[in-house]
Amino acid sequence: MKFSCEKALLQSAIAVTARAVSPKSSIPALEGILLEAGDELRLTGYNLETGIRTVVPAQIEQGGSLVLSARLFGEIVRKLPDDVISFSTDGYLVDITCGMSQFHILATDPEDFPELPTVEDKNGFHIPRNKLGSMIRQTIFAVSDNESRPIHTGSLFELDDTGLTVVSVDGYRLALRHEAVTSKDGGTFSFVVPGAALNEVEKICGDSEEDAAVTQGERHVMFQIGDTMLVSRRLEGEFLAYRQAIPRNNSIHVEGETKTLLTSIDRVSLIISDKLKSPLRCVFGDHTLHITTKTGIGDASDQCPIDGDGGGLEIGFNNRYLMDALKAAPADRVRLELSSGVAPCVILPAQEGEEDFLYMVLPVRLKAGE
Repeated sequence: MKFSCEKALLQSAIAVTARAVSPKSSIPALEGILLEAGDELRLTGYNLETGIRTVVPAQIEQGGSLVLSARLFGEIVRKLPDDVISFSTDGYLVDITCGMSQFHILATDPEDFPELPTVEDKNGFHIPRNKLGSMIRQTIFAVSDNESRPIHTGSLFELDDTGLTVVSVDGYRLALRHEAVTSKDGGTFSFVVPGAALNEVEKICGDSEEDAAVTQGERHVMFQIGDTMLVSRRLEGEFLAYRQAIPRNNSIHVEGETKTLLTSIDRVSLIISDKLKSPLRCVFGDHTLHITTKTGIGDASDQCPIDGDGGGLEIGFNNRYLMDALKAAPADRVRLELSSGVAPCVILPAQEGEEDFLYMVLPVRLKAGE
């Protein structure tokens, strides 16, 4: 095996594939990156849950394959000078040369590296990479970390004639984003992707407007983003029937500037911490939202201008859940829909007829004197 490659390109490829490498595994090869030199140079990381494969532009003189420790290989390349790296092997002994620097390290047999799952082309769609990244970023915060309901530790991808809907739920809140897709193969279909895999997809997407291809297989799902492919197992089970869970016949509708609402909540939250937890007491008045909270170190209050009359509705919220939803909302103005102190708050775009996002936050019961 013999090839040469620009340091920056190789370093970037290692950083991407290393995200799918097991930090510790009973199979030593899974702690490494598989390098394959043929018509092109391919790097693969795989932890038996998620696999990432990317292609690097390289001058290949002799083909071959081997596995190198992801940690050591990554550190060596990162600290080499900014120049062309020459890479050659003699059996399992690898020679890495760049400028005046040279390393000789041992590789592992590529036969020990498990093959990435094959994703049968069952259904699929194309969507701009930046759009896919923003949809994941604006819903991933509501993915559950409770392993007792494994299906909710991922996000639901639902495809129909109107486009793609991504939904995350954790029992306390719900996050939903909807966008049109460039093209779609198959009828109406849905699948659930683990949150850990989606975090990596979001990082790979970047700001490019080029299309990403998403393919649903029998047990896995594949994201093809430029020269990088990510394969993840699908989560099996019955996802929450989210449409029935969202109340839409709410009697109270108020609107506000997203940034202004966020700033007020953030200000009052200064006296709340992991040790000193307390709900926000929100009173929706006529054109004003009053927010107060009280903990062992004191109390805080603020007022935020809103459009509409909340009729004096008093309701409690977890400050972080409310802030996460407002931070993710891709709109300058939002509409808050409420009905009572024990019913969820639904956050939507203020613009009528536009519902490319929806967030739902369940209230917290308030105690007297809180």
